[in-house]
Amino acid sequence: MPKIFQSLSYPNFRNYFIGHTLSTLGTWIQQVALAWLVYDLTKSAALLGMIAFFAMAPQLVLSPFVGAVIDKVNKQLALIFVQGLLLFQSILLAYLTHSHLLNSTTIISLSLLLGIFTAIDTPLRQSFISDLVNDKNNIANALALNAMIFNSCRFIGPPIAGFLLATSNALTCFILNACSYLFLMIALALMKNVNISKATGNIKNVLKEGYLFIFNNKEYSRMMLNIACLNLTASSYVAILPIFAKDHLNGNETTLGYLWGMAGIGSLLSSLILANTQNFERIQQRIFINMCVCAVALFMLGLINVQFSYYLAMFLLGFGISTANVSTNILIQRNTPVLLRGRIVSIYTSIRFGFDAVGGLLAGILATWLGVKITMFTFGCILAVYLIGFSYRKKPIQL
Repeated sequence: MPKIFQSLSYPNFRNYFIGHTLSTLGTWIQQVALAWLVYDLTKSAALLGMIAFFAMAPQLVLSPFVGAVIDKVNKQLALIFVQGLLLFQSILLAYLTHSHLLNSTTIISLSLLLGIFTAIDTPLRQSFISDLVNDKNNIANALALNAMIFNSCRFIGPPIAGFLLATSNALTCFILNACSYLFLMIALALMKNVNISKATGNIKNVLKEGYLFIFNNKEYSRMMLNIACLNLTASSYVAILPIFAKDHLNGNETTLGYLWGMAGIGSLLSSLILANTQNFERIQQRIFINMCVCAVALFMLGLINVQFSYYLAMFLLGFGISTANVSTNILIQRNTPVLLRGRIVSIYTSIRFGFDAVGGLLAGILATWLGVKITMFTFGCILAVYLIGFSYRKKPIQL
């Protein structure tokens, strides 16, 4: 195997890679289609923010508790069951769309349901990846390839969704996503001899152990704070991107697909670089630089009104957010004890996606009052102030 794909030499990870790629492609197609459908029907920036919030906010509350359970169960069987729940949610969305029953209440309810299932699925998958490669030195490559799946589909999925919306309808997108979950379920069922360590003790003590580990390690506490600030501000663009596409670029479904696609290109490039990287000595510096890149991109969205600048800002946000998040995940999974990994990863994902949700909700509310450009400029200022404060800290994190 070429160095960049070395983790694919493990059969179980290879099965996961194929199944998860097809499933994630369907997820991105549905996400773009739903965002466009909602804004086209309601013209409500606040509703876009609420949908993004309810689709991810449960991770902020539920994922840490899920982590305590993850370390005590068979992750392979649990993942198959969760994919079945996600399949059910997609079928329900398709049915309501077909029956013309979609309204603000049903959309928010479905987003909340998706958020609850995702709060279980995300930490479960993230911690499971480390069990699919036998060599600790390949964990970073496996995580980078996992990010490459997400980012490749983020690049490919939105244009496909834009094409399907232009030539067919949102229902087609929702049906395709429902079918995509079957591929990951099959891939998981085909895995053999997965080595999984299980924690002992009751759930309360197992959960407490995870939080004490973070609170007693200044390095982990700082990493979690970085992730919270980055995703609260930089990731908030996702909730209001349809407004940029329709109102500032005077575009249509295809324009939205291209904007999301540019962010996907940046994210894909980031994951390819990380997958081909063996030297992690300066990983903290890499995280800080890419958080600065995100702040610059937010200022571009807020201050510049040139078509090219929107696409460039999307590229920079995609690259910066992905590099900082994945690099942090690599640090956590390479350095966390095996028996604690599920809990620490769950806390990481709860902060990563939970603050993403809070940021999306705030972006939708602020965009309603102030407009999307002032909203992005404000978030850029918040991130810049945090980074200035971060740069004055006396010593870097050493793991």
